[in-house]
Amino acid sequence: MAKSVKNLLPWFLNWKTKNLTHHQFLMVLSSLIGFISGLIAVTIKNLTHYIQALLEGELVINYHNAFYFIFPIFGLALTLIIIKFWFKKEVGNGIPTTLHAISRKSGIMRRFQTYASLITAPLTVGFGGSVGLEAPTVVTGASISSNISRIFKLNQASRTLLIGCAAAGAMSALFKAPIAAIIFAIEIFSLDLTLVSMIPLLLASVSAILTTYFFTGSDIILHSQLSDEFQISQVPFYILLGVLASLCSIYFTKIYFRINHFFSRIKSPFYRLLIGGAALGILIFFIPPLYGEGYDVINNLLQENYMYALQNNIFGNLNDSIWVVIALLAGLVVFKIVATSLTLGAGGIGGIFAPVLFMGSAMGHCFALIINNLGFLARPLSVSNFTMVGMAGLMAGIMHAPLTAIFLIAELTSGYELFVPLMITAAISFMITSQFQPHSVYTLDLANRGELITHNKDQMVLTLLNIRGVIETNFVTVDIEASLGDVIHNGVIKSSRNLFPVVDENGHFMGIILLDDIRPVMFNQKLYDEITVRELMQVAPEVIDISKDRTKDIMKKFQDSDAWNLPVIENEKYIGFISKSKLLTAYRQKLIEVTV
Repeated sequence: MAKSVKNLLPWFLNWKTKNLTHHQFLMVLSSLIGFISGLIAVTIKNLTHYIQALLEGELVINYHNAFYFIFPIFGLALTLIIIKFWFKKEVGNGIPTTLHAISRKSGIMRRFQTYASLITAPLTVGFGGSVGLEAPTVVTGASISSNISRIFKLNQASRTLLIGCAAAGAMSALFKAPIAAIIFAIEIFSLDLTLVSMIPLLLASVSAILTTYFFTGSDIILHSQLSDEFQISQVPFYILLGVLASLCSIYFTKIYFRINHFFSRIKSPFYRLLIGGAALGILIFFIPPLYGEGYDVINNLLQENYMYALQNNIFGNLNDSIWVVIALLAGLVVFKIVATSLTLGAGGIGGIFAPVLFMGSAMGHCFALIINNLGFLARPLSVSNFTMVGMAGLMAGIMHAPLTAIFLIAELTSGYELFVPLMITAAISFMITSQFQPHSVYTLDLANRGELITHNKDQMVLTLLNIRGVIETNFVTVDIEASLGDVIHNGVIKSSRNLFPVVDENGHFMGIILLDDIRPVMFNQKLYDEITVRELMQVAPEVIDISKDRTKDIMKKFQDSDAWNLPVIENEKYIGFISKSKLLTAYRQKLIEVTV
């Protein structure tokens, strides 16, 4: 039986080659991946809600604030135990993990990632961790896509496209917004927008949303319907909201990476748990709306029910002053990213998508309440509209995904009446934020390490190119203490190259000797013992340090030096040469490989 199963894959691959074109097979796989992504979305949401339901009861209702402190720490501890003693590997947090796999591992993701986030994310969020489930859903689907691609021996370009299909499927299933899901995959994963890539993304998105409709019906995460029309007189306020969103986006990113950097310096995961868990528990104890994903808070704000959104606050009755409400909403904007960063720093598994929407809704709601209560408008602003547009503004700024922001909110509101204000706020937020932070929160860490794949095809190919694979080692080295005779007998006679690297007794690279340098004296045997290598050698026009120089740096060195061969060192020791012709050939081959 096992043997017949083992032989099934080669038979299928052979059948596929004879009966399906590559693009037809991609379309079949993209539909399958969309279905799988839909199942993952349903599973991860239901697991989280099941945990939350178990925690809700008479005891929790009576002593709710105390459990706001206890539950998040308990969930983080369970997550740490599972990662430490079961997986025994770092799980990573969602989309940056997937982008790293695309950038540095040719889209290959480890098999344990197909279930790691599926288990740990519901524990983190179900017990009150202040993160979202979108990124764990994406990374789980992406890992399954990557491993399916490996089974069917697909190339890197197809593997990357199917990872994008998993992302589109996950977002389509979670938000029931198929168009925004496709745009999300294109913007976040830098996929080329061609007909070849669009059809698989479309199939994955549709397949995923049909799957969730089958299991959950018409139920959606965000319940929002437009009740107020867009007024042209409100354009200046949407512009101001865009500026405010850019400031909040910069704040979000700065705080996120500062807290992340703080926890990265703590080597012990148990110390990270104690510090981060305790700080998170205290924060949620005093600000209960920070508990969990926060979609219930967002939905209450969309319905303008800020009483329910801010219930259990430490200030008691909110009827006393609207300015207390405004202050509490501002507090949600300020402290949500702190709670999210503490959750992730303490070892929790989740993403920032839900926190971004949470902060955006609170920001937009707070902004509209401030303007309305200043008393200078004859017709008040629509608080619900500004709440929705605020979410788009923050998404555009933090994730550098303005189109995703626009279409997601437009689809969630079941119409495009807010399209103009969405465009205004998202564009302004993105433009201002990108001037101060050229990379999104997902890509900033990769960009700082020089490992980011962008929409720039040339940069993408340079990033993916395996430099060690183009190093040539068939050069004969000569010792720096040798004589001309040694060069002739041990170098020129034995080598087919016209270039000889000079090294010292420890293998350190010292310089080069060109055949042209010794041609005038190479036939004069009287000089064989008189002239030394030190006299003949010259300094290399440039030297490539393989442990430090990126591909882009190497290309620049060839361009600046106008050389055809450059020596390569590692730890100051000579290891070979790279030729411009071989590098360009490898570049062309990689360009073909990554193009669908």
